[in-house]
Amino acid sequence: KVLAIWAADCAERVLPYFEEKYPDDDRPRKAIEALREWIRTGVFKMSVIRKASLGAHAAAKGKKDADAVYAAHAAGQAVGTAHVNTHSLGSSIYAIRAVAAHTGNMNDGLIKERNWQLEHLRRIVGKV
Repeated sequence: KVLAIWAADCAERVLPYFEEKYPDDDRPRKAIEALREWIRTGVFKMSVIRKASLGAHAAAKGKKDADAVYAAHAAGQAVGTAHVNTHSLGSSIYAIRAVAAHTGNMNDGLIKERNWQLEHLRRIVGKV
């Protein structure tokens, strides 16, 4: 669940990149909410997780804004962490790509965002 919390936080951090451009599409947000529900309750339903993940990834299709596309994929990967914990890494990588695309500066993603993610993971682990 530590990785799920981290993945949700990473995806939620870049979610505004998607929502600012596509405010009528709540599928990435719903994916993060589904993951947070699993974290809170521990109740796992593959059909719920799969639907949320596929919905977030589908939200990315056909979009032109790279930051929004990566943000949607980050949410889709994050919710998958409830099923397979290594999906958390996908959420992290997509969030890094979203930041880099949003700012136009690769170092913002590759250095600043990555550093935030690692420090945030350390804080989460320290609380458990």
